[in-house]
Amino acid sequence: MATLDLKRKLAILSDAAKYDASCASSGGAKRDSRGGKGVGSVDGGMGICHAYAPDGRCISLLKILLTNFCVYDCAYCVNRVSSNTPRARFSVEEVCDLTIGFYKRNYIEGLFLSSGIIRSADYTMEEMVRVARTLREVHDFRGYIHLKLIPEAAPALVNQAGLYADRVSINIELPRDESLAELAPEKNAGGIRKSMGAVRLGIDAGSEKGRKARPAKFAPAGQSTQMIVGADAASDGEILRRSETLYGAYQMRRVYYSAFSPIPDATARLPLARPPLLREHRLYQADWLMRFYGFARAEIVGEAEDLELDIDPKLAWALRHRGDFPLDLNIAEREQMLRVPGLGVRSVDRMLEVRRFKRLVLEDVRRLTRGIEKLKPFIVVADWTPGGLTDRADLREHVAPRQLDLF
Repeated sequence: MATLDLKRKLAILSDAAKYDASCASSGGAKRDSRGGKGVGSVDGGMGICHAYAPDGRCISLLKILLTNFCVYDCAYCVNRVSSNTPRARFSVEEVCDLTIGFYKRNYIEGLFLSSGIIRSADYTMEEMVRVARTLREVHDFRGYIHLKLIPEAAPALVNQAGLYADRVSINIELPRDESLAELAPEKNAGGIRKSMGAVRLGIDAGSEKGRKARPAKFAPAGQSTQMIVGADAASDGEILRRSETLYGAYQMRRVYYSAFSPIPDATARLPLARPPLLREHRLYQADWLMRFYGFARAEIVGEAEDLELDIDPKLAWALRHRGDFPLDLNIAEREQMLRVPGLGVRSVDRMLEVRRFKRLVLEDVRRLTRGIEKLKPFIVVADWTPGGLTDRADLREHVAPRQLDLF
């Protein structure tokens, strides 16, 4: 077989990694090299890859596979063993050299490393751990590292990964266990959940208060996962119910949703067309409501139902619960204000600050939010009451934005 140069390997293995959305660094431990020791830094709370720092900077990472060779035959994966795709493999030293070299050139601020399964799950996981260990111990790299865990690997290897990485992730893959059994026969839903549980125990042990001798810090930025949307017939309600369970049982930092993308030479068991990207967007909005706005999944969508595509889930909820509105922003509790369409966490907290000194008027709301017209039917302030606007028969048309399909 012809030997590939490093540039060609990078082209193949960075492209192969693009399907994995579950990479972010929020919550990572603070480390830096300002004292003259080590290389790199982690700025706690910042996101890496597809995220933005508070000052607006786009923060990126080197996002690659160790290899896209794979002994598994997951029907939805372009790197499955039966796929006719160009293959490549990095050595441990090549990944480390790329990471350090790109960091010193200010191209990246961290590494996201996943891999196809070569030889066995244990062999592959051991190679990925070697990358993280070499970066930390040989190069004294203090930047962000995210490792994608292989649930079939030995628990000792999973534990080592958590000791070197800031964040780890195990993909749940599909919202239905039966779909995983059909489309990815080598993977086991129960085994995936068992590995997630082991990661949570490691994280909990490392952060337990009151212990005189704590174990080494384990995955300080927590764990995340990813679900493919639209590869099976699961409804949005089923998808969000699974997410609700993952957040509760395994203390996930984030569930990522990835719209299914048809791949070459795919099996007839998969859809011919991908779902609208707007569906993925609505799932993220609903997920946000569950994590930060106090909504239960059942309030947002029924288990057998799909989210509405033409309006966001909070507005859809408000239109179904007009009896809760209009809400007086000068006396309402924070939890009530968070349910007003158009009000976000930051704007609500700013309004609560303003309320300490004066009564809110419409101009205050306009200044602290992005769109006052969407808010007007649902709020009361010192100089505004909506009258009959809240009960208009055509309120949906009045407040719903005109929107192009995402394709």
